[in-house]
Amino acid sequence: MLIIPAIDIKDGRCVRLYQGDMDRETVYYQQPLDAARHLVEEGARLIHVVDLNGAVEGRPVHLAELAAICAESGAAAVEMGGGLRTLEAVEQAMAAGVERVVIGTKAYEDQDFLRGACARFPGRVVVGIDARAGKVAVRGWRDDTAMDAMELARRCEQDGAARIIYTDISRDGTGAGVNADQTAKLARAVGIPVIASGGVGSLDDIRALAGFAGDGIEGVIVGRALYNGAFSLAEAMAAAGGGDAH
Repeated sequence: MLIIPAIDIKDGRCVRLYQGDMDRETVYYQQPLDAARHLVEEGARLIHVVDLNGAVEGRPVHLAELAAICAESGAAAVEMGGGLRTLEAVEQAMAAGVERVVIGTKAYEDQDFLRGACARFPGRVVVGIDARAGKVAVRGWRDDTAMDAMELARRCEQDGAARIIYTDISRDGTGAGVNADQTAKLARAVGIPVIASGGVGSLDDIRALAGFAGDGIEGVIVGRALYNGAFSLAEAMAAAGGGDAH
């Protein structure tokens, strides 16, 4: 199972939010590039970058920071999400050097857009499904919808998504434990890989997810636990069975 460290960028800095609340942030690096360099040194093979301001504004805000991270990432691949709601924005992220993009709100709102992006960049479009109490939330987690996360996952698979990132918002940034059961349930409902996100606080969370690898959970995104020193990237990889991103 893959361990994917996250770099969330808000106002030009590397932060982590509590339950997605833009007003409840902890700053870990003044320069996101410094975070990327540290993660690469620690052995990261894939880095998950989120443009938090972009997610709220509906357009990428931190393309310069993204390009710098991609240029310095060496052997590590980079995926990016946040504000990718036009094909032009997706193309800008690709031009910055990312391996794949993560589309969230727009995948829910516009099937034609998702289909077009998947056709333009086959195998490189990931859909981020963020859920609160099992229902999809959009626009930087500010707006709840009536759609079930599993229903959206199935639809996005049909539209051409290469994989799904599933985030339980109520767990994100809390370290209270990942929602392994719900993630595995969603993974079993689709035929594409699913990446877990939100709430990882200990190596036991990693091990719990690794137990569901056969159900289609490909990896897990880890943020605050790494930055707070709950465990190292190497320890997380060992707990996951030694997997990396390739």
